[in-house]
Amino acid sequence: MELINTHNHSRLCGHGEGEIGEYAAVAEAAGITTLAFTEHFPLSPAFDPDRYLSVPADLMDEYHAAVAQAAADHPAMEVLCGVELDYLGDLEDRPLAPEMFDRYALVLGSVHFIDGWAFDDPAQRGRWEEPGAPDAIWRRYGELWCQAASDKSQPFTVMSHPDLPKKFAYYPTFGLQPFYEEMAEAVASAGRMIEVNTSGAYYACAEMFPAPGLLRAFCRAGVPATVGTDAHTPANVTRDIERGYKALYEAGYRVVTVPTSTKDRRRITIE
Repeated sequence: MELINTHNHSRLCGHGEGEIGEYAAVAEAAGITTLAFTEHFPLSPAFDPDRYLSVPADLMDEYHAAVAQAAADHPAMEVLCGVELDYLGDLEDRPLAPEMFDRYALVLGSVHFIDGWAFDDPAQRGRWEEPGAPDAIWRRYGELWCQAASDKSQPFTVMSHPDLPKKFAYYPTFGLQPFYEEMAEAVASAGRMIEVNTSGAYYACAEMFPAPGLLRAFCRAGVPATVGTDAHTPANVTRDIERGYKALYEAGYRVVTVPTSTKDRRRITIE
């Protein structure tokens, strides 16, 4: 079956490893037909003072050139240049404009910050241990994620790792199904895609993003879905892509949707 991967990072983001050319070489050798690079769009020093969570603005030209070179070196594979853009809500401090994203084939929408706190950063996870914290964190995350997913003024193509708060295996005391339905309704209202992100299986939650119940909710709502490994090292470019397809199938999907260089979508039948 045709394999695709629409979520990848490199050493340029500060917490990844390896060169973009290395990722492309591994992907082509494995038979991947579409490979999207989605480096973390620059954050301001207020959010990323150590230049660790995103690509520094002064390295973005290097990023664009490296992806273009990878595409030239691997003409049999569609190599896409994209970004992963953090939704910061009312705390947005970057002068973002729609034309800034015209060059990208896809823009992953992510919520990594809750009111300025990087809740999935291992170095900042202590707040999860506070009394009642998981309930409050999950509720606030849901609010922000639904705002991001439904806001048509945002440049997002795909909403990535939708249930990221489970990363450290902290869960709320309340049932998540109503939460899932709200998320599915939000992203469906804007016509965006979601991703099956295979990296979740290697965190404490030991489960891909999104959870099966959430993925089923997306399917019922008619939300198209793609697959990405969220690789931060070349060795993970191909990790569990077929397992991601299987998760889609078990949730009711029969196709994987793939962004293209012309900003269209194509579909692969899951066999």
